[in-house]
Amino acid sequence: MFGDSHVLIASIVFILVYILIVSEKLNRTTVALLGASMMVVLKIIDQEFAFEAIDFNTIGLLIGMMIIVTITKKTGIFQYLAIKAAKSASGDPWKIIFFFAIITAVCSALLDNVTTVLLIAPVTLVITDTLKINPIPFLISEILFSNIGGTATLIGDPPNIMIGSATKLGFLDFVINLAPIVVVIFIVTLFILKYIYKNELNVDEKHKEKIMKFDENKSIQDKELLKKSLIVLGLTIVGFILHQSLELESATVALAGAAVLLAISGENPEDILLEIEWTTIFFFAGLFILVGGLEKVGIIESIAKEVVNMTKGNLFLTGIIIVWVSAIASSFIDNIPFVATMIPLIKSIGAMSAMDITPLWWSLALGSCLGGNGTIIGASANVIVAGMMEKTENRITFRKFFKIGFPIMIVSIIISTIYLILFYL
Repeated sequence: MFGDSHVLIASIVFILVYILIVSEKLNRTTVALLGASMMVVLKIIDQEFAFEAIDFNTIGLLIGMMIIVTITKKTGIFQYLAIKAAKSASGDPWKIIFFFAIITAVCSALLDNVTTVLLIAPVTLVITDTLKINPIPFLISEILFSNIGGTATLIGDPPNIMIGSATKLGFLDFVINLAPIVVVIFIVTLFILKYIYKNELNVDEKHKEKIMKFDENKSIQDKELLKKSLIVLGLTIVGFILHQSLELESATVALAGAAVLLAISGENPEDILLEIEWTTIFFFAGLFILVGGLEKVGIIESIAKEVVNMTKGNLFLTGIIIVWVSAIASSFIDNIPFVATMIPLIKSIGAMSAMDITPLWWSLALGSCLGGNGTIIGASANVIVAGMMEKTENRITFRKFFKIGFPIMIVSIIISTIYLILFYL
């Protein structure tokens, strides 16, 4: 049994790590690994337990999808889609936002939202520059729809990947339970944005004509690689849909797809692996070890007892608390460490009460993924786009994004709450 000193040390290490992550004074991966090391060095956990605490299914899924996306993006398909959409909209700014919203949401659901904004945002800047129009409405819309689209599937947003891995909920479980409400939130958000930006999207006809002269076919760099990439990506998604019936983990499907694409693409594995976001992978590993330390000393269990006592084991109350706390917390702190902490907490709540905790996973997914739209630091996609604009005259400041994102986030959580009450709680 652990003494009070172990509980105190584990708590201090975790809180310090959280503060440093939120403050962004140090790189978040460095902080997470430092905190994880301290858990072992200070003998809160031993090295063997530390490695056992890492969820390698989450890690494997992330690496597999990163490899597939890295190879696919070399074909130029994402630039092709963006230019094609802009031409289909005849250069009309609102229609471009609409088409880009669909592309961003769908790509975020099937790939991941961080990769999607990295690929779509630069093309957006070329198009808005051609139209001589402020890019901010376009970029903010893409941030919002990347987080909304990523909410719909197991692989769209890191919190969902973590929840799926911890609970054995499959790809179809996420699609069936979350995609319907995501579609509703997508439509409502579109109408809100159209109202907000109704007076800011005026463009001279001569600039629209320039868009029509773009040749999207020039974006495709390698047609043969494109065919191979789309086939493997399609088969990988089918694998995700069937992985439960095939009795395969989602990481196995992703890594198998990545291995096949590496084999048939002709790309140098060293070059592809250099482009993997290893900082994100090690950030996850550090967090898993940190949370494992809290579990080991009983802190998670103690918090779960307090929640059960407060809600008296009531599913309705617990679900509402989780979706709103997750949304507000994920607006102001990174949703990945928050979800890493909440997963064992919800498991403990289930172990201590008679309630079916499955609805609580949907509460956590909706709150943490959609909560990322609340502020510019709420999700990785937000931070990346803001970083792109940092040295331009069209900076996306915390206040500028907050005025748009936070009200839309609140509306989306109200819709999610109604959905949860009607169908789950």
